[in-house]
Amino acid sequence: MHSDKRSRQQREHDHEDFNTYTPRRKRSQKYNKKSKKTIWRVTISFVLLILVGVGYIVTQTWGAIAKGHDDKGKSDLRDNQVSMEEPFTMLLLGTDQRGAKSTNWRPDVMMVVAINPKTKSAKVLSIPRDTYVPIANTDEKAKINAAAYYGKLKNVDMVQNVRKTIENWLNIPIDYYARINFQGFTDIVDTLGGVDVTVQREFKQQMIGGQMAHFKPGKSHLNGAQALAYVRMRKQDPLGDKGRNMRQQEVIHQLMDKMVSFESIAKFNSLVQAVGNNFTYSFKPNQFLDLKNIYSEIPRNKIKTIQLKSTADPQRNYIELVSEQELARVTKELQDQLELKPTIQKANGG
Repeated sequence: MHSDKRSRQQREHDHEDFNTYTPRRKRSQKYNKKSKKTIWRVTISFVLLILVGVGYIVTQTWGAIAKGHDDKGKSDLRDNQVSMEEPFTMLLLGTDQRGAKSTNWRPDVMMVVAINPKTKSAKVLSIPRDTYVPIANTDEKAKINAAAYYGKLKNVDMVQNVRKTIENWLNIPIDYYARINFQGFTDIVDTLGGVDVTVQREFKQQMIGGQMAHFKPGKSHLNGAQALAYVRMRKQDPLGDKGRNMRQQEVIHQLMDKMVSFESIAKFNSLVQAVGNNFTYSFKPNQFLDLKNIYSEIPRNKIKTIQLKSTADPQRNYIELVSEQELARVTKELQDQLELKPTIQKANGG
């Protein structure tokens, strides 16, 4: 009996335990469900917040990129606009334009880059600003950097007149162009953390704003304002424009390497916002990535600089003359790089 009684008590106790703990388990399950719902809602909110933030950055970046797009159409030397999968040319213009809206500018830097994606190679020609050439849409011969000014006089797009002047002179198509002014250049250099150069000879050059930059022989790290002064100096250089072109290529190649590096990806939005209205280009905005990939795939030893030989005019200061033989040599080298036939016709407007 005693044993049975204890058994009953135990069973009653067990029954009480069961009745006591069952509601607690239900409450725990409810709490777990609520906790899971809360975590899920927080996660969704966090993801949405990230998407909104990324969307805002992309929108802002894309807006800044698209703002500089200025399609000039295909070259008159092409039947159709070439894609970036074929050999193509890019004209890089650095202008002395102080304000984004100013129409009083001349090209301070003119570089023709002939890229062949099939051979993964590029050839770069720096054209001295004082080179004496026929100016498109005129009967004049003048320094090549006056082509923009003559375009303005003739109510022709200034970039287009520079483009056609170069096409007529070199007898190659200019498929795309990119133009940046002083402010855009300095902002890019600063955003990328400056540039490292090797100064060949001591000189001083005034920076934008009036301060003087002092360059001493040897390695030097330059900020944007200093880099602009470094690439612009020519009067103190015994090589004149040739020396300046060498410094320009030194800095531009380094900037290109930095812009396609992994580290620059995080700075892409800053780069785009930095140049703002100070940068225009003719290729499509979605081709930025194509250009980056093409440049990244070209080994540095397959980027060749074409040296343009010229002589100073003994009767006129700061005039560089290029012989017909030298012009023919450079033209052939560029046409070979672009896989063009030498029978290519002259562009209109010459």
